[in-house]
Amino acid sequence: MRIDRILCSKRVFTGLTDSAEELAIAVSGDKIAFVGAKEDALAFAHEADGSAEPEVVDYGDAFIAPGFHDSHVHFFHSAVYSSPLATNFLGDNEADCVERMKRFAQGRPEGWLLAQGWREYRWDPPVLPSKHSLDEAFPNRPVALYSGDAHTLWLNSCALAELGINRDSVPPAGGSYDRDADGDLTGIVREAAAMELMPRIMNAFSDDEIADAYRGFLRTLAQNGITSVCDMSLMANPGLDFIRDDVHARLLDSDELTCRVNLFPTLLEDMDRFEAMSARYTGPVLRCAGFKQFFDGVSSQHTAWVTEPYSNARCEDDCGRPTIEPDKMRALVMQAAEKGYPVRIHTIGDAAIHEALNIFEDARAQFGPLPEGRHNCLEHLENFLPGDVERLAELDVIAAVQPPHMTLDPGGPERDLGDERVKLMWPFRTMLDEGETLAFGTDSPVVDVNSMGVLYSAATRRDPQTRAPEGGWRPEQLISRAEAIRAYTAGSDAAAQRNGEAGVLAAGKLADMAVLDTDLLTCADDEILDAHVTATWMGGRCVFEA
Repeated sequence: MRIDRILCSKRVFTGLTDSAEELAIAVSGDKIAFVGAKEDALAFAHEADGSAEPEVVDYGDAFIAPGFHDSHVHFFHSAVYSSPLATNFLGDNEADCVERMKRFAQGRPEGWLLAQGWREYRWDPPVLPSKHSLDEAFPNRPVALYSGDAHTLWLNSCALAELGINRDSVPPAGGSYDRDADGDLTGIVREAAAMELMPRIMNAFSDDEIADAYRGFLRTLAQNGITSVCDMSLMANPGLDFIRDDVHARLLDSDELTCRVNLFPTLLEDMDRFEAMSARYTGPVLRCAGFKQFFDGVSSQHTAWVTEPYSNARCEDDCGRPTIEPDKMRALVMQAAEKGYPVRIHTIGDAAIHEALNIFEDARAQFGPLPEGRHNCLEHLENFLPGDVERLAELDVIAAVQPPHMTLDPGGPERDLGDERVKLMWPFRTMLDEGETLAFGTDSPVVDVNSMGVLYSAATRRDPQTRAPEGGWRPEQLISRAEAIRAYTAGSDAAAQRNGEAGVLAAGKLADMAVLDTDLLTCADDEILDAHVTATWMGGRCVFEA
């Protein structure tokens, strides 16, 4: 064995304890060979290869942690909407969004105009937009604005015509085309209908343009100390889920993939694509790890599937609905379980969570636990029925959650679900106390990739932008800094089905590390947001240095 380099600091958080220690990390190839005192690491290097003089990188009192892992990213959309191909904004209201699109159009004089990020419930006034404002500004050019929660499209008439959507069009199951009192299309397209249209819109870009967008997003990940992501399917239709393994493979071949990518394509009856990708991508950087499916929508639009009607119900029995029928979801999960394949299911409402757990429980009873190192996961999990938090740990189901989601809509949970159900929303403290594994992420582009924002939200239950509310939202569910970092490293590694390959700093693990200028365990709360990643190491290679 040859020790290539030794990284050392007075503040190394291995993830195996709750504190940071003065340690040295000896790296051989892409793995950690030794962790201990600096003099012991040097002795270990000499014993391993007496003729070698490893590079010593002394980070002084910088904070070294395992590389962060975003357990839920939509890579394609994150890359495109953070690139010059599109724009991203919340907007103050409908008119403000249209003006922003006009400014963006000045730099893109031809083709589709794309944006992402609007949330009408955060506007003044909080009302849905329509095609008419876009038609006035862009009468002859297709415009598509994807909502911040990635579940709704706002289109102009030119875009509707380009996509072949008219007054007589019938939306796919699980989706809808909004209409006004006269039955005319408003330009708002929801859930499965929006997801079905997105691939056709995105076909406007070439593979080279997409690859450039991926390169830009990879730089953002490295700047945030993120060394691994789960690239999650964004829709249910075969071949249209935006898992662009071809782009990832192209960047891997050119040694430009500076982050481990774990692919989760759509769970379908036909598993040929998944099995082919699983056989093709088996290396430490790119692999196909499991399946993803959708069971419901989002609470803010009343499309999350809940047991009791929304507190501010818009119609009788306003409980949302499953995006695919429970019997079909059951059949799909059973098919995967029979082959030992892990499944990750989008479940936001308490009814979706409860039924998904029932399905996982029945699959476990019929086929036994998944093979070692594999785990089923539920994604988002915003509100629970009593008793279902405990079932997560009992069934070995990982909770892949996004801490910044808690404060995306101030007052929204109370408005939509009421005070009693709010008590069971994002219950991180209870989950950990019950022995549950948390896996942190962002759901990018729903929330921008910002590793410090994830940790700040988890440790304070406050919004990274406004730093509100004072004391944190539902502060009884606060968790410690060490627990938050573990959820963002080892927990996400488990959700990625990597069987403990990374997530902690120990001998035999992948040499993935984030170096920061601030001790995340001891600094003041607001100093988390001011912390900077100064270096990122992936597989023993420095992929970012400030």
